[in-house]
Amino acid sequence: MPVQDDIRERELTQLFNLWVPEQRRRDETDAFLRFAGQELPFELKSTTSGSVSTVRDFGPDHIAKWKNLHWIFGFYTSDGTRLLYCHYASPADMAPWIGKMESYVRPDVVLAMEASSSITRDTLDAVFPEKEVYSQEDAKSIMKNQWKADDYRTAQDLPQGYSPDRMVEILKERCRYVIRRGATLNNPHIPKGYFAGWEKITEDHAAKLRALVQDYLSRASATDTATA
Repeated sequence: MPVQDDIRERELTQLFNLWVPEQRRRDETDAFLRFAGQELPFELKSTTSGSVSTVRDFGPDHIAKWKNLHWIFGFYTSDGTRLLYCHYASPADMAPWIGKMESYVRPDVVLAMEASSSITRDTLDAVFPEKEVYSQEDAKSIMKNQWKADDYRTAQDLPQGYSPDRMVEILKERCRYVIRRGATLNNPHIPKGYFAGWEKITEDHAAKLRALVQDYLSRASATDTATA
């Protein structure tokens, strides 16, 4: 994350009285709001141009993660030094845009699943000489840095390594991963027009956020009750 983006994210966190876990990784949830006995996850975005950039390699994993997030958008002057106003977005507010992106990548996701289903023992034998037990080095030659050390240990189904059936499953997972990588979008932007008519937050940020969140939760609860 560029330094300027990091500074703006911290400013939004402080303005809205959110909290960030001390050991948070960059790929984890940006911040949380403690509200009504819950810890609501928030995605924080800022822009100096009107449209909002999202993330590199946007794909199915981001879609799954973002569907249940709340959002805060900070709109700054063109030089990025002064906050002009903010928007709050509930999961329902962001559903149309996320749904549009999901529809865009869905064909490639389906292709990934269909292609991986065709992988068999013959595929494995084309990659490696035929064995009864495959080593962790064999598995690493397939999954590379996609897996961590714990993943390799957990996947073992034999004391000394991996059975042929397990290696076929590993090949299928790698196939899905490779195609999904090709199915990603490079930093899709949320256009400025998407926010037309949304309420601007310019003062009492923390109090206003809680009022908007309460309104959303009340409406969501009423909808759930009506459809029960």
